[in-house]
Amino acid sequence: MNRRRFVAAIGAALAAPLESFAQQPAKIARIGFLIPAYASSYASRVEALRAGLRDLGYVEGSNFVIEFRVADGKYDRLPDLAAELVRLKVDVIVTGGTPGTRAAKRATTAIPIVMAVSGDAVSTGLIASLARPGGNVTGSTYFDPELHAKRLELLKEAVPRITQVGALINPDNPQAMGTTLQALRLAAETLTVELSLFEARSPKEFEGAFSAMAKRRVDAVEIVDDPMFLGNLRSIADIAANTRLPSTGAKEFAEAGGLIGYGVDFAGTFRRAAYFVDRILRGTKPNELPVEQATTFELVVNRRAARALGIKFPQSILVRVDRIIE
Repeated sequence: MNRRRFVAAIGAALAAPLESFAQQPAKIARIGFLIPAYASSYASRVEALRAGLRDLGYVEGSNFVIEFRVADGKYDRLPDLAAELVRLKVDVIVTGGTPGTRAAKRATTAIPIVMAVSGDAVSTGLIASLARPGGNVTGSTYFDPELHAKRLELLKEAVPRITQVGALINPDNPQAMGTTLQALRLAAETLTVELSLFEARSPKEFEGAFSAMAKRRVDAVEIVDDPMFLGNLRSIADIAANTRLPSTGAKEFAEAGGLIGYGVDFAGTFRRAAYFVDRILRGTKPNELPVEQATTFELVVNRRAARALGIKFPQSILVRVDRIIE
């Protein structure tokens, strides 16, 4: 009898902590997602992040939730939205684009920040270096200045007659007004084309910017990467077509109707962001995670847009394209 009581007591003692642990709910990670543009324009990128998390064993609603804050292209709202995520005490903040990352970094030095993508994060001061980012920011970046210079080269190669190019920029984007602009000016000088800047802070200003281009009699236009622009590529492509301007921008720009698109595989970088989120949730500090450079770039050309403009792509471009929109 004494032996049976002893075994029972030991069993109860061992079971107690197991029952207590089982009764405790599993921690649900709260991921903040700061979107600088429109929710609809980020839908595919959000799904890419979700897919990346699923690949790593996460189940939304079971062990993680996403808290969205959307600026709808109004960058002056980003600081307040970032502050909201901080007050919610999310475990990590995911950002897309320089304006959102900068707002998040200013809002907190404690909560880890994952850049799903950001142009030239070193020159904009978001990180100290790729290998040792420092602070609370990590993720993926790409060499934005070189990318924009390449677009201008492709535009000149496709339409050799151009001598004046307009650059559509958002002056509220520090990346666009910094090293990207410097690289564009240098490329324009090398290609012997005159570069003029035309600003737009919201979709309401697109028509005015293109009207100004017509008055200046530019021959073509380059759309400088910006989250607000990326959310309105179809509108921009339609206006460019109506004003009969050969155009270049992100790879999605050609898909939306622009002449040439060249840029980063954003879906890939947002899916990769899940890796950084997972490492952080498992306890790794962001300054211990080297920032990665995007290495996949796609060249997309739109033959339908070319035909409407009376342009025939040279073979030198066609042999390099990843995709042709017919």
